[in-house]
Amino acid sequence: MNKNKYQLEFDMKCSTTLLFEYIGTSSGMSEWLADDVIERGDEFTFIWGDQSEIANLIKYKEESFVRFRWEEDEGTKYYWELAIHVDEVTNDVALVVTDFADESDLDHSKLYWENLIDDLKKIIGS
Repeated sequence: MNKNKYQLEFDMKCSTTLLFEYIGTSSGMSEWLADDVIERGDEFTFIWGDQSEIANLIKYKEESFVRFRWEEDEGTKYYWELAIHVDEVTNDVALVVTDFADESDLDHSKLYWENLIDDLKKIIGS
């Protein structure tokens, strides 16, 4: 089944340096994205309770973005990305989430990310 690509944008009231600490490091992601995140080179294990999933870091730029591919999506075009965008005029900071989901799971997947980013905003005081 083909997955649909989608993007969500969230205004963040923080510096890009702080935001990247939470999206680009295993310790930062373990505070909002999963119960724990274990990093071994480019392999990240995301743990929720007694479940875990492995994602490989496939692209990254310091203080800009991280792109992962779940192990189950290996060999496909599917990935998920957390990117920091700064408005050139206002200097407002936004976090853009790019992900793929089956049509039937699209609303659930978007709501899932919205809840995660709400948690992130609370942690960083945004």
